[in-house]
Amino acid sequence: MKKEQIQTLHPESGKTNKLIAIEKYNVIRAHILSILNDCEPTHTELMEQLYSQVKDTFEGGVQWYGETVKLDLEARKIIERTGTKPDRYRLIRTNR
Repeated sequence: MKKEQIQTLHPESGKTNKLIAIEKYNVIRAHILSILNDCEPTHTELMEQLYSQVKDTFEGGVQWYGETVKLDLEARKIIERTGTKPDRYRLIRTNR
């Protein structure tokens, strides 16, 4: 039986992102959002925190999936870069 997949998006128009297992997407997404709920890390800090949280339970390249899901969350306007040097990531707060 084929696993359910999600077509991830890319924040730059014209670029397509990867088709990945929804199960892996959801795990990485939950961890990224949890990290960003507590702080505004740089790209390196975000990937290091993500890796330390999932390395023992996640099957696959944590950095690769982390980058793919991070780009998807940017494209979906769930997270954003701060535009500072170095760039940091944060959740986009909505008034819902």
